[in-house]
Amino acid sequence: MAAELGIDRELKVARQMAAWQRIVAERVPAAGGSSGLLAVQPPVLVVSAPSPIVAQELRLRQADLLEAFGQAPDGERLIELRIVIRR
Repeated sequence: MAAELGIDRELKVARQMAAWQRIVAERVPAAGGSSGLLAVQPPVLVVSAPSPIVAQELRLRQADLLEAFGQAPDGERLIELRIVIRR
């Protein structure tokens, strides 16, 4: 149905954003709700963090977060996490 409407790409991005939110909430509870998916640019996953301390925590857990994202529905296996600080 989404393909017929021409919104399949937008639907996939929305699912990826939801997956990222869920993964962060489960694996880095202190950053839950404050980190958002900005872009999937293979081999890089670009996300936001509200502060340097949250960005550091995400960096420390990069391997686990990327593995979980690769296993998520509509996720992709990526090798780098790039974090943009947005207050």
